[in-house]
Amino acid sequence: MIFNQFERLMARRYLRAKRKEGFISVITGFAFTGIALGVATLIIVMSVMNGFRAELLNRILGINGHINIVSAGSVPFNNYVQAIDEIDKFDNVENAFPMIEKQLLASSGRAAEGVMVRGMRKEDILEKTTLKNGMLDVDMDEFEGNSVIVGYRLALKMGLIPGDEITLISPNGKITAFGTVPRMKSYRIAGTFNLGMFEYDSNFIFMPLNTAQTFFGIGDAVTNIDVTLKDESRLDETRTAIEQSIDPGTYIFDWRQSNSAFFNAIEVERNVMFLILTLIILVAAFNIITGLIMLVKDKGRDVAVLRTMGATKGMIMRIFFMDGAFIGVVGTALGLLLGVLFCDNIETIRQFLQDLSGRELFSAEIYFLSQLPAKIDFTEVTVIVAISLLLSFLATIYPAYRAAKMDPVEALRYE
Repeated sequence: MIFNQFERLMARRYLRAKRKEGFISVITGFAFTGIALGVATLIIVMSVMNGFRAELLNRILGINGHINIVSAGSVPFNNYVQAIDEIDKFDNVENAFPMIEKQLLASSGRAAEGVMVRGMRKEDILEKTTLKNGMLDVDMDEFEGNSVIVGYRLALKMGLIPGDEITLISPNGKITAFGTVPRMKSYRIAGTFNLGMFEYDSNFIFMPLNTAQTFFGIGDAVTNIDVTLKDESRLDETRTAIEQSIDPGTYIFDWRQSNSAFFNAIEVERNVMFLILTLIILVAAFNIITGLIMLVKDKGRDVAVLRTMGATKGMIMRIFFMDGAFIGVVGTALGLLLGVLFCDNIETIRQFLQDLSGRELFSAEIYFLSQLPAKIDFTEVTVIVAISLLLSFLATIYPAYRAAKMDPVEALRYE
């Protein structure tokens, strides 16, 4: 659609409301603000949902591998070295680690907590960047013998600091004439870790693999083999190949199965939020319709004069279309700028609002992460901008058509 200079001049003139047209100006302002806030809110919420999913996935895969192989029943892997050698031969496998993972009760004399103990080799922990970077003032050379590394939130709950001792109690103890005696032993805390995930920081304890083998009495065996891939897109292909190569009697699952309920809930919430927040833009578009209809009614005499001076219906329609489109385009642009700036500084803004209100706005216990993430998907942003512009343009069609269809004789008669 091509607009000539006269149409642009008249459109600008109608956008600058006079004193008597103040109410129309207020409605137009609401429409403009509504579109800007709708676009900004939609960008911010979708970016937070994307960031939450991406950050959670990165941390989960940084702590656990893409594929986990578990021994069936209570029988541990006795031939895990051979199994790992076979798995390492696949071109998409980055590394495979042996692990022991079991739930225990931890006691410090002051408190008792249920914990997940994971036995790993020191070199395997250092191989995983997320684990390595999460260690707080830990000398990994001390991670041997009767030493463990505990989550910093767990240490806070139990009132422990590095150098203290923590007692681990296993219900699967020794069978005696008086019944089963729980297995228990005290370990020195070599340090703490902060992985940025509440579930791990408040429940996990890392123990040297050989120490875990001794504590659980499984000899030179493990309970899990953790496999990390180079290319996640080839997960199904690699998993099938591993299943065919290892001995039967093992259970294989990937990160999608172990976290399926959680990530499905995020996806559903993301789609529902997109639909609900799009309604904000739709409401703002209705405000455009209301404002333009009132403007057309108020400018009826002007339109009649323009028609008698030779202005065509198409020119009148384009003038009012341009007014509505201007509101939509500028409102969308402002919302885009506001949304992107907010996402880039979202953690700073959260901290400011948290300090201002004195309340915790992003609980790690609920959201599993200690910081509020935001990841802008520019393809998604493009869709949001396109929806906003489309609704804005559609909202201008009826008022512009009504102005073009106005009978100049009738308009002048009732003025």
